[in-house]
Amino acid sequence: MNPRSLAFRLSAWYALLLSATFAVVGFGTFYGLSQYLRANLRESVQRRSLQIEQFLAQAPADISNSSIADAVNTRLTPDYNNRFVRVTRAPDKPVYRSGTPADGSFDPAGVAPEPRPWQARRQSRTAATASGNLLITAMPIETPSGLYLIEMGYSLTPLESAEKRLLGLLTVLLPVLVVCATAGGYLLVQRALRPVDRMSDTARQISIQDPDARLPVLPTGDALQRLSISLNHMLARLRDSVQTSRRFLADASHELRTPLTIIKGELQQLIGSAQLPAEMAERIGSVLEEVARLEHLVSGLLMLSRLDTGDAQREWVDVDLTQLAAATAEQMRLIAEDRGVQLLATALVSVSVRGDRARLKQVIVNLLDNAIKFTPRGGTVSLHSRHHAGFGILEVCDTGIGIPVAAVPHIFDRFYRVDEARSREDGGAGLGLSIVRSICSAHGAQIEVQSQPAPQHGTCFRLIFPPVRQHTPLEISNKTIA
Repeated sequence: MNPRSLAFRLSAWYALLLSATFAVVGFGTFYGLSQYLRANLRESVQRRSLQIEQFLAQAPADISNSSIADAVNTRLTPDYNNRFVRVTRAPDKPVYRSGTPADGSFDPAGVAPEPRPWQARRQSRTAATASGNLLITAMPIETPSGLYLIEMGYSLTPLESAEKRLLGLLTVLLPVLVVCATAGGYLLVQRALRPVDRMSDTARQISIQDPDARLPVLPTGDALQRLSISLNHMLARLRDSVQTSRRFLADASHELRTPLTIIKGELQQLIGSAQLPAEMAERIGSVLEEVARLEHLVSGLLMLSRLDTGDAQREWVDVDLTQLAAATAEQMRLIAEDRGVQLLATALVSVSVRGDRARLKQVIVNLLDNAIKFTPRGGTVSLHSRHHAGFGILEVCDTGIGIPVAAVPHIFDRFYRVDEARSREDGGAGLGLSIVRSICSAHGAQIEVQSQPAPQHGTCFRLIFPPVRQHTPLEISNKTIA
């Protein structure tokens, strides 16, 4: 997973926002429920305390402590109901205190007295005991028999146990929810970005050989649809620009061939004249070389323009690439011998491809010509062919001067020449390898290069052709009938 990808960042923000939301909701739920339970417990204590207050308010002035105790036990039964009750008469005379509750949740004797007992309002507090906390309300009441302080409370242990269970449940449940929601969010983000992936896949398949290809328009009514429409408009403008450039290149190259041919013929007639001075003949010869170079350049540009328009796919046949390479090497053996280079065509395995025989031969000629030019005397240029994973492979390797590492990515660019090692005479116009790559692209082949600019290492060009699709008997039968 790429942490810098849009899907990851959206999922991370989604997870962070969701975690914060769940945390706030969980804390709010816990706090709200805790306050609700405590408020209910406090209200229940106040209702029970009100019963004693009403009894004391109606009691005669000479009521005894035992009568008050009997009334409290009769009305509230604090021991059985696990309540704490304590009645104190001013100034600090104990009247009644409940006994140990049935569940043993607290010790009544250990409950501290009210710190501000005789304030004329109801007070609520939490009293700590050895066995747990109690929620206690205290209410002073003036009666005919005197001023009393009524304290009543319940144990908070059941409520605190419920809060702990809820907190434990939230602690376990919230991370699980966050993980599940994050995973779901990531899947949703991936699904939402799937149209962008389809656009990206289509864009990778669009090439200069197929300028009419367009991106799929997503009927989403949002920014993706507007983006796909805008990109298609841009592709249309680029197609028009490319077609205009191609037409200009083809027309200019075609129009230049005729005047160059005329100039070349006229100069050849002049140089063949016996009356021409030697110095003038030498100058005309130099001009003829430049004309020949310019003619070669125009031919290369015209060929590239034709390859860009798909001219190489017009007459495709099944070609034995190995046989073609061996025959081409034999034809160029004399050129190699003149330069003192040994040309070897060994370890050749039969490789069949589908394509234009003349264009494929031109690829082999250009690669062999480059290898021979830039291999010193005594060096070797070799041809190899083999199969690998169903692909046909042809290699042209040499023991020449090699290519600088910085120049390798640019050697297939048009008009690019490595000036340090290739002179103007040997390097040509820099179109040979561009033509090779264009022909290979038209045939669906890949071209790779490995080079080390060191003695006896040289350069190796590798052509990788896709497998030839075999016709099934049904296809052959259908074609025969047609």
